[in-house]
Amino acid sequence: MTISRRALLGTGAALGLLTACGSNTGREGGSGGKGPRLAQWYHQYGEPGTEQAVKRYAAAYRKADVRVQWRPGNYDEQTAAALLTDSGPDVFEVNGPSLDQIQGGQVVDLTDLFDGVRDDFNPVALAPKTYDGKIWAIPQVLDTHLLYYRKSLLADAGVRAPRSMDELVDAAKALTTKKMKGLFLGNDGGAGALGMTPLYAAGLSSVTEDGEVGFDDPAAARVLGRLRQLYADKSLLLGAPADWSDPSAFTQELTAMQWCGLWALPAVREKLGDDFGVLPLPADGPHGRPALPVGAYGAAVSARSGHKKEAKDFLKWLWIDGTRHQEDFALSYGFHIPARLSLAKKADKLTKGPAADAVRHATEHGYAEPLLWTPASRTAYQDALSRVIKSGANPESELRSVVREVRAELARVKKKS
Repeated sequence: MTISRRALLGTGAALGLLTACGSNTGREGGSGGKGPRLAQWYHQYGEPGTEQAVKRYAAAYRKADVRVQWRPGNYDEQTAAALLTDSGPDVFEVNGPSLDQIQGGQVVDLTDLFDGVRDDFNPVALAPKTYDGKIWAIPQVLDTHLLYYRKSLLADAGVRAPRSMDELVDAAKALTTKKMKGLFLGNDGGAGALGMTPLYAAGLSSVTEDGEVGFDDPAAARVLGRLRQLYADKSLLLGAPADWSDPSAFTQELTAMQWCGLWALPAVREKLGDDFGVLPLPADGPHGRPALPVGAYGAAVSARSGHKKEAKDFLKWLWIDGTRHQEDFALSYGFHIPARLSLAKKADKLTKGPAADAVRHATEHGYAEPLLWTPASRTAYQDALSRVIKSGANPESELRSVVREVRAELARVKKKS
């Protein structure tokens, strides 16, 4: 299974079996650097050239013999299991770490590596890597979802780029014809791709800063009702040949607007030139705000490593000091935003047109799921959202049930603190 960096914004459901390799038995040729041998794990990226790039970075490090292991299959579960043993990685890439891994003492505190540079990391990317005032992983790159819209099609229909959820519903309906739908949110109607984004657009959140349910509010039901209206109006493209993460439905004019990812921007630009724009999900209601999800894989150190100091030194060299490698990793293999604000600001590929708009939207309107938003809470919400959109279930009653489940889950994880 080949995984793109877009997976970091998904539901985290890719799980499988452990095939651990010890930190002293790296399968790939090492850097040959002086010092201990370090095993560095990455999940298997879909973008060509990424594997060769990370091996090149490791080979340039001279203070340890870094052995990159490219981990196909169900990486999240492989890593979670390996962290409980002495045969796992020294440093590893992680879509987290999870709250359980932090509370269980499975990862090393990396806060001291950020001395003097913490303010240069995008705060949205850093927040879910931070717990109890400490930073547990270094964000590598940012990915985000965006609302793509075709400028000419909207102009022909006399529709402006939507600035509210009501305008989005109206625009999708006006743009729907016999040959084209107004909006594509995924073949499931948007439950999987949008996730919590509608609630953030309504001015709410998954979990509040003080650790309580962030969407126990009438505004939550109202915004989910907007999604149901899109489905009921038959404005949504369903059953597309490729799902929402692929921009082909948009570039082939099966839809005038599509929720997709930043990774699709070069392909869209190649097909459509300047005839498109990007937006966050529009605000809903008087207290709403534009919203889009931001995710960042991070680099962490296993607490089981026998070379924790050397592992931290390597990560500082690569993901704190190595700005040239960071920019290369973000923009040479796929299309992503560097986690460092200074790099994102000066990167040539991100300074013009929709790419610059995407960086601005991610910086101004991006949110990240907090550590307290656990897989159990996410699953309860996703299931309810699907029932609301596709089956017309009552948003109020569905959300009441989700609030109860999330409240119980929050009590469980806070009890472990």
